[in-house]
Amino acid sequence: MKKIEVQGIDISIKSFHEEEYISLTDIAAKAEGDNKQLILRWMQNSDTLLFLQAWEELHNPDFKVMEMNNFRLQHLEKRYSATPQKYIQQTDAIGIVSKSGRYGGTYAHKEIALNFCYWISPQFQVYMYKAFTELMEAEYQKHNLQWHISKITDNIDEVRNLLDTIPGQEAKRNRLIDRK
Repeated sequence: MKKIEVQGIDISIKSFHEEEYISLTDIAAKAEGDNKQLILRWMQNSDTLLFLQAWEELHNPDFKVMEMNNFRLQHLEKRYSATPQKYIQQTDAIGIVSKSGRYGGTYAHKEIALNFCYWISPQFQVYMYKAFTELMEAEYQKHNLQWHISKITDNIDEVRNLLDTIPGQEAKRNRLIDRK
């Protein structure tokens, strides 16, 4: 699990569905009050539900659009509260992951998390975007460096193997070993 700090708040990042998901529970700490209630209020916003539907339709071929329409209508009529877990169960959504319990929490795909940040505070969204982008760039540089080092190592091994094929050549001469 990775963490970034945004305006003094530690925010967890986990991988789900081979993508980075950001903790909405941690982001909610930015605002005063109960984290869980803040996420529920965001989910009860009709613009949020339209955004979630558009995101899922773009990224999730198994998304249940008809169930989402029913979910939105029930929410707008105030029949029940919209929770992340109900949303996921009813629509087969993949943009939000929510688990109960001690190590639980609500995580969202980075694009959805940024929408949540904007809902809390546009200024906080800007700082969140900057911190997340810096983390991703640092990881890219690290992976890029590791890839180059592995290619250099592979090339060195190939040269050693080629040198070993020269008649009369001692294999140990081409290895980094103590020759004492």
